Amino acid sequence: MKDVRWGIIGCGDVTEKKSGPAFQTTADSSLAAVMRRNGDLARDYAERHGVPVWYDKAEDLIQDENVNAVYIATPPGFHKEYTMMAAEAGKPVYVEKPMARSTRECEEMAAFCAEKQVPLYVAYYRRTLPRFLKVKELLDAGAIGEVRFVTMQHTQPIAEKDENGEWPWRLQPEVSGGGLFFDLASHTLDLFDYLLGPVRDVTGFARNQAGAYPVEDTVSGAFLFENGAAGTGIWNFSSYKKEDVNRIVGTKGEIIFSSFDEKPVTLMTGTETKDYIIEQPQPIQRYLIQAVVEELTGKGTTAPSTGETALRTNRVMDELVKGFYGNNP
Repeated sequence: MKDVRWGIIGCGDVTEKKSGPAFQTTADSSLAAVMRRNGDLARDYAERHGVPVWYDKAEDLIQDENVNAVYIATPPGFHKEYTMMAAEAGKPVYVEKPMARSTRECEEMAAFCAEKQVPLYVAYYRRTLPRFLKVKELLDAGAIGEVRFVTMQHTQPIAEKDENGEWPWRLQPEVSGGGLFFDLASHTLDLFDYLLGPVRDVTGFARNQAGAYPVEDTVSGAFLFENGAAGTGIWNFSSYKKEDVNRIVGTKGEIIFSSFDEKPVTLMTGTETKDYIIEQPQPIQRYLIQAVVEELTGKGTTAPSTGETALRTNRVMDELVKGFYGNNP
């Protein structure tokens, strides 16, 4: 491509600050059209962001000849359908995370895009953030020696229903694939896939301990990475406090960091403790979108988050919760 002219399907909250502006400020990239099922909201978004065209039907946006790449920012329940529609039209796809509701849907998406020879990218943007690239740099430099084990812990209090007394879509498994675990843990699990490589073996337990949600509120698991490192994870969404901390422990020290919180990356060895304070870019998806655009325009960059890498994350999540949902949540 000479330039990438994006169409957004589902111009909701995530596109307002996290992603949408990056399509308009990245070189060789522009935002050509947006779509939302509520036409009034689609028109409002287009007017506020200077987008020339808006639609209330996804198929109309996909068939727009001026749109040559599609960003799918809907809840996961629509990812497979819209990805296949875009791929059928021969247009590259950048889809929000998690990639889909289940491993099976991810496999079908990846296979169809491969058949149509259409690139498929997934918005796991932490793979390009300077904060986590610092973690990768420390690991690659041997700052903590050989990695022995990792721990992941994320807790937060029970979520609230919306003004209509309904649970948000992230807590509706038919739309999201599961509970908040699917929305939040996917970021951490994908990040560790990037930092340490794929998970080889995984086992886990999911429970609805508080009984507040129609989905699981607690997931725990154990992992074995292909590089031999062991790992454990715990995610609880009915706790008394919000906490988010990851540890990577090696033969010479450890690295402590957060997936979501604005905290420094801490390196601890036998001789020193050092904090790396690294601010997040705005918009936060900027670097991943830039990498996708550069790959599509032949600038030599390879985007690090694809359908293939994101599929691995869904496989791990499905293994962790299959005792709660069965093999196909």
